[in-house]
Amino acid sequence: MKAIPLISLAIVAACAPAARTATPGAQGPDPLAPVAERYTRLVLALGQHDRDYVDAYYGPPAWQQEEAAAKRPLAAIGAGADSLLRVLPALEPAGGGELVRLRHRYLTRQLEALRARVAILGGQRLTFQDEARALYDAEVPRVPEAEFQQVLARLDALLPGTEPLPQRVDQYRRRFVIPRERLDTVFRAAVAEARRRTLQHVTLPANESFTIEYVTGKSWSGYNWYQGNARSLIQVNTDLPIFIDRALDLAAHEGYPGHHVYNVLLEQHLVRERGWPEFSVYPLFSPQSLIAEGSANFGIEVAFPGPERLVFERDVLFPLAGLDPAKAAEYAEVRELLGRLSYADNEAARRYLDGEITREQAAEWLQRFALTAPERARQRMGFIDQYRSYVINYNLGRDMVRRFVESRGGTADQPARRWEVFSGLLSSPRLPSGLQ
Repeated sequence: MKAIPLISLAIVAACAPAARTATPGAQGPDPLAPVAERYTRLVLALGQHDRDYVDAYYGPPAWQQEEAAAKRPLAAIGAGADSLLRVLPALEPAGGGELVRLRHRYLTRQLEALRARVAILGGQRLTFQDEARALYDAEVPRVPEAEFQQVLARLDALLPGTEPLPQRVDQYRRRFVIPRERLDTVFRAAVAEARRRTLQHVTLPANESFTIEYVTGKSWSGYNWYQGNARSLIQVNTDLPIFIDRALDLAAHEGYPGHHVYNVLLEQHLVRERGWPEFSVYPLFSPQSLIAEGSANFGIEVAFPGPERLVFERDVLFPLAGLDPAKAAEYAEVRELLGRLSYADNEAARRYLDGEITREQAAEWLQRFALTAPERARQRMGFIDQYRSYVINYNLGRDMVRRFVESRGGTADQPARRWEVFSGLLSSPRLPSGLQ
């Protein structure tokens, strides 16, 4: 097995080839090429107003330099999006295959989301639901408190005691923190296994690699900064103690078969092979993020299905972390139940962003219904302040991707088919509304 290389932490400027004038296999010029370039430039232009907006870019450096120099006003960016949206209906392809049709719809919906983000930055306030619909192409279900209460009752029985349940859960989980001096060893072992399993089913370029960096002062727990040329910088936030289950979560979500693989496949199949430049830029507040985050979270169970996760954590990660492997099964049961509370994040964000509760009340909600420790609830509120309705992409996105894969035969008892459908999704411009 190839070891994960330690390349320089400096971001490598990787320029994708210039957009071709024709789609492979098609006759004549690519009618969407001018729209694709203008869309890409609009994303880069909006990034001049929103430091979080451009999550990755590895296209022609001149485009980024020119947009940085021009610093187009928001109104001009919005007008540019409107102009392209008026042009696109006449360019709807009559043939060319499914990917070409998906591409047309992708450009349309991404531009609509860009226009919505321009309006938000210009001062327009949307409800949580309207923002999720405008930016992420998704309808967010409401989850009643009673559903969370059922899970809380099971955890209360599993971890009995006299103290409030949030405190009991926190005290229990603290017994499974990875010691700081063992973190890198544990994380790299998790990445190596996730990569091994992924490469059994997904073909990646021989030069793919990433760098691991440990950081502090962030509102997130992990981040993948894709740099192009099949390389990523993965950062792990060590502000708070990291539990043993997070090693595999982060390894699969940020790396294999998550964000790193998703970006590598898009670059390989859509940018380099087809010459579609719009996929060399990733606007964070867009429908693409629901696919990216949802597939990264579902990818954890694709790579480690059923009891295989428990076996690997018990036999490999627990010993590396200096934890008792005999406790792994019980801890996995607790982790699984806590995972069922993930939609409490959405409800806290919804109520807070819609002005129904204060920031402090939202943090208390997370402690009560998501069993989040106070310091983690504060960190989560920092994330919600910064990224707002983006929280839906993790849980709703995961469930939408799972339904899509399983509806096409990729069920847990058909692992080969599951990988086939899953990797096909990662290589395509499919939208959340196309997961139905």
